[in-house]
Amino acid sequence: MSLQSIISVLEKLEKMHKSLFELAIQKTEIVKKGDMDELDTMLKNEQSHIAAIEQLEQQRQQLVMDYLDAKGIVYADTPTVLDVIEAADLEQEREQLKSVRQRLMAVIDDLRKQNDLNQKLVFQSLQFVHMTLDMMRPNQEQMNYSGKASNTNNPLSKKSLFDSQA
Repeated sequence: MSLQSIISVLEKLEKMHKSLFELAIQKTEIVKKGDMDELDTMLKNEQSHIAAIEQLEQQRQQLVMDYLDAKGIVYADTPTVLDVIEAADLEQEREQLKSVRQRLMAVIDDLRKQNDLNQKLVFQSLQFVHMTLDMMRPNQEQMNYSGKASNTNNPLSKKSLFDSQA
């Protein structure tokens, strides 16, 4: 079995992760604008990318297992590309694998950072929405039309926002 098939799948994974990273950058701008329809479309697009990445990852794992099995190498639960690099016969193949692995890991790291930023932006947006809603909601004390202090011992007075005796 040739390592070129593993390298090819790794390059496809790198390409898909780069595409997903570009979507994450676009999502940052969408979140800043607050365009919910565009965000919904973006999330659907991301889901299709993630599904494709999962398929490629399964293919990569199978190719790595097949390669290591053909070499007669015993591996742990899930063999990694690092295991293949160590098992590669030719230095050129080893270097190709290292290069693709490093590029893929760099893209994944960039994607992780961008997703963290997006998560923080969404969290801040939610905090702003909650703060705005809290400001629009009247306080319990403002709802007391009698001019007297509300009876804090009465549990019903705490729950009701409408004074039915008025």
